[in-house]
Amino acid sequence: MKTIRRLLYGEVILAFLLVTLGFVALFYFFDFVEELQAVGKYRSTGYTVAQALLYVALLLPSHLYELLPITVLIGTIFVMARLAQSSEFTILRTSGLGPWRALRALLVLGLGFVVLTFAVGDYVAPMADKTAQLLKSRYQGKVTVGKTGAWLKERQAYSHYAVNVGALAPDGSMRDVRIFEFDNQGILVSMTEGQTARFGRDDSWLLANAEHTEFTNADTNASKVDRKALESFRWPTQISGEMVATAVLRPERMGTLDLFHYMRHLDANGQAAQKYEIQFWKKVFYPLSCLVMVVLALPFAYLHFRSGSVATYVFGGVMAGISFVLLNNVLGDLGALRGWWPWITAALPGLIYSILSLTAFSWLVIRR
Repeated sequence: MKTIRRLLYGEVILAFLLVTLGFVALFYFFDFVEELQAVGKYRSTGYTVAQALLYVALLLPSHLYELLPITVLIGTIFVMARLAQSSEFTILRTSGLGPWRALRALLVLGLGFVVLTFAVGDYVAPMADKTAQLLKSRYQGKVTVGKTGAWLKERQAYSHYAVNVGALAPDGSMRDVRIFEFDNQGILVSMTEGQTARFGRDDSWLLANAEHTEFTNADTNASKVDRKALESFRWPTQISGEMVATAVLRPERMGTLDLFHYMRHLDANGQAAQKYEIQFWKKVFYPLSCLVMVVLALPFAYLHFRSGSVATYVFGGVMAGISFVLLNNVLGDLGALRGWWPWITAALPGLIYSILSLTAFSWLVIRR
């Protein structure tokens, strides 16, 4: 059995690497062609072709994370179909490789792909994407989410705060920061605006060139506005740099732990967190889809192939992988619009394809 596992694992891993390399090279080419427009636009600030090549290379781990279930499926289908066409799998079956042993062997290999997908999506891709955005912001000037910036909220002992961050600077500081303070009755108490802000070491923000405005109600018929300019202003807060990065950058590019902390922060401050909850559960369930893919590929080893028909089944595997990604994205958006439970929304694509793969395994392998 050890020799059989070595044969299967070697063939599947080699096919997986070749398919992954082809897809990654294709995405790298398309991203580079699109990035050439930015080279022409920011040439005056020093953004060259070499910088664009590095920026596109840093985006590859994110593409790899999205492609891994597809490449696992295509690579495994290709190996299973080729072994069936050459009758090698028939020989393995007569040597004692039953359906359940074959399934168990592929599931062990699938667990390795699960670990790889989790590591790429939770550690490599977020770090590389953040580095890419900061690299490009050196030439664009900042990283922003649009004209309105990113909004965050925080509840403290006697006040509620609404914070707007316009953009992130290349050095990790914040630009165009506005802090609105409300009392427990929801009345605006003060407003602080700063051109730049940095994260302090003692759970605080340090605003530079700030303007602080206080609104005081002397009685029910009169009010007072006190405005003053400050070189620096310290605001104590529990909003960390990771939370601001999560709000400014795309949530699917963040790590699972960062998303979890940001979800708890949103829930604690009465903000809608469903979009981030769905993305969090996607991060949890998406690596497990590699197990589904290897199970879906196993029935191809029990089919009878004519000469040249392997390419047809490999093409079917490509379509199945693409449909899984499309279903995963569509259900995520639909769940956010319909208000479905986040964990069900994230797990539903994997459950659907698990049922399909087990049905195919039962019909083609066990019964036939």
